[in-house]
Amino acid sequence: MGNHLLSAKATLPVYDRNNLAPRIVHLGFGAFHRAHQGVYADILATEHFSDWGYYEVNLIGGEQQIADLQQQDNLYTVAEMSADAWTARVVGVVKKALHVQIDGLETVLAAMCEPQIAIVSLTITEKGYFHSPATGQLMLDHPMVVADVQNPHQPKTATGVIVEALARRKAAGLPAFTVMSCDNMPENGHVMRDVVTSYAQAIDVKLAQWIEDNVTFPSTMVDRIVPAVTEDTLAKIEQLTGVRDAAGVACEPFRQWVIEDNFVAGRPEWEKAGAELVSDVLPYEEMKLRMLNGSHSFLAYLGYLAGYQHINDCMEDEHYRHAAYTLMLQEQAPTLKVQGVDLQDYANRLIERYSNRRYVIEPGRLRWMAARNCHSGCWILFAGIWRMTASSICWRWASRVGCVMSVVLMNREIR
Repeated sequence: MGNHLLSAKATLPVYDRNNLAPRIVHLGFGAFHRAHQGVYADILATEHFSDWGYYEVNLIGGEQQIADLQQQDNLYTVAEMSADAWTARVVGVVKKALHVQIDGLETVLAAMCEPQIAIVSLTITEKGYFHSPATGQLMLDHPMVVADVQNPHQPKTATGVIVEALARRKAAGLPAFTVMSCDNMPENGHVMRDVVTSYAQAIDVKLAQWIEDNVTFPSTMVDRIVPAVTEDTLAKIEQLTGVRDAAGVACEPFRQWVIEDNFVAGRPEWEKAGAELVSDVLPYEEMKLRMLNGSHSFLAYLGYLAGYQHINDCMEDEHYRHAAYTLMLQEQAPTLKVQGVDLQDYANRLIERYSNRRYVIEPGRLRWMAARNCHSGCWILFAGIWRMTASSICWRWASRVGCVMSVVLMNREIR
């Protein structure tokens, strides 16, 4: 792939890939990781001479993704879709791509036990943590977790693999690594810590104590729209680069990464690539949940009832645009305290993102989103109303509940 890209219409790696050291193992080589954390690493290598490279690992599913990457010299393309144009960059920070089904579990564990590994990061979706949303605790009765506890040296879950790698590092006298969840769920670092320590307690109390004493689990907040890869996506990337890239992804220009600065063995200087390193991620999570998720749900409910198919259709209606903007700034922003963040600018960026017609929610998706997010969407929509008068509260609750219930009643077939 590299040789063919010499004349491509894309930003190519200008750094010497041989000088990259694999210091991060990432579990979950999906589209979001490629378009998000991979881009931050590529920017650091390109503009700031960073030598932090990645081992990419898939544990369950995604065999073809890893096989495609291996066949492309571990290069892949990220195409950014602005309102005006497409741009592409070829990411070259991957040193090795592995899959348990292709390369074997021992190869994956050996990679995680290399002395220079400082961070194990994850994007495995919320289901991959096997934790109860109600309690936040590891589901020790789940069949896959039970199987790992009974056979901890041959784990199948991400938690089991991480704990086995840490156990081997402890036995070899190697330092621990930081475990960093990059999944889109609140307080993901706390969830990661709880499931890892609970699992370790179930198999080895002394190991669990060593993990508590030596491993950190920073929380992160991630944001970037990365649509599902389609044949049209790959065709557009081929048009931009001149080659067929089976591992390519497309995304919006906007990206955000807020990271709790709590690492035991060093980290890349992500702040030089635009990430925010903070002591507490929670205020940023609340900002995203209320202003982004809240306004998105608001537009999904009302937009569907108005007959709109896409969020950007709502943005072309000045009434909906104004309503979303008012919701964010008058109801939700006053409930937030995010140091150093201009919430009006954040709201403006959200409106701009919603208006981008280059990535759209397919027809009917607003209806599905509205029904699926009814419970959480209502809670987020109500998040700022404690500041209002009693009459205003009653009117707004009634109007919102009526809107949401209309969507639900019109979509009984959705499960």
